[in-house]
Amino acid sequence: MLINDGEYRETLGRIVDIVNRSRACAVQKASAEMVHMYWLIGGELNANIEWGNKYIDSLSKDIRSIFPQIKGLSARSLKYMAKFNREIDSQLCSSCCTIPWGHIMLLLDKTEPGARREWYISATIENGWSRAVLDHQIDIKLYERQALAGKVTNFTRTLPAPDSELAQQTLKDPYIFDFITAKQGKKERDIEDQMVSNVTKLLLELGTGFALVGRQYHLVVGQTDFYIDLLFYNIKLHCYFVVELKNDDFKPEYAGKLSFYISAIDGELAGEGDNKTIGLLLCKAKDDVVAEYSLQDLNMPIGVSEYRLGDVLPEEYVKYLPSPEDLRARI
Repeated sequence: MLINDGEYRETLGRIVDIVNRSRACAVQKASAEMVHMYWLIGGELNANIEWGNKYIDSLSKDIRSIFPQIKGLSARSLKYMAKFNREIDSQLCSSCCTIPWGHIMLLLDKTEPGARREWYISATIENGWSRAVLDHQIDIKLYERQALAGKVTNFTRTLPAPDSELAQQTLKDPYIFDFITAKQGKKERDIEDQMVSNVTKLLLELGTGFALVGRQYHLVVGQTDFYIDLLFYNIKLHCYFVVELKNDDFKPEYAGKLSFYISAIDGELAGEGDNKTIGLLLCKAKDDVVAEYSLQDLNMPIGVSEYRLGDVLPEEYVKYLPSPEDLRARI
């Protein structure tokens, strides 16, 4: 008979938590060791540069007969291991050991050795992407839109380091809202509706750390009511993000209105622990020179980016996106 049933349940719960954490840690360590083993096997294969398909087939058959309990030693897998060892050095291999083998095979298939592949490896580790999410991010050229894009902002002047650099890295140009079609987004409100209806996809496109606070967020300043298109909070930057959506080309007056909203959020909503609010203006198109002049004398941190809807994407993006038939097949 239990003396204290509540105390017993609490003890049981703590023990279960310890076991679960230990098992998860053991699985992670086993996965990392397996990836390292694959890299070492690839090194042995690459040491014999004369091997062909018959050599690999025979080697795979013999290895599996010796280790029948170990999966993942097919001839196809051995070829991936050889490529893994050839294209990724020992230092980068240490990073790769923290992500699953399926992710690595995807990266070997869809990226070339160099900065782009290394960026996706780091982003996968930082964001904990699933294989499907990594595949999607490569398809819609996240590296080109986030790491290489010539972003129009005034962050270096209006935000302290390192916040300015982190904010700059957060932005993309253009943003790809491939879950919204032009028919669905005839007006700005229509686009907002679709964004909120597909909030998971919206947050994925915005990036890590964003949380939706509200759409058409009501703000009272003095005796006047204002409504912000989309208000987010970024937990990595510890600040609010005011997003204004325009279903036309950039105009200088848009930056002035957004600057006012940023001031209002700083004054009416942000707390002592919050950093300076950041504004993001999303337009169908922009003239970079006009946008840069518009931000030049503004003291509020603002970025200006374009956005694309699913059925009006440039050809270089469209060809990488799955067709409706592909999506149905995957589902």
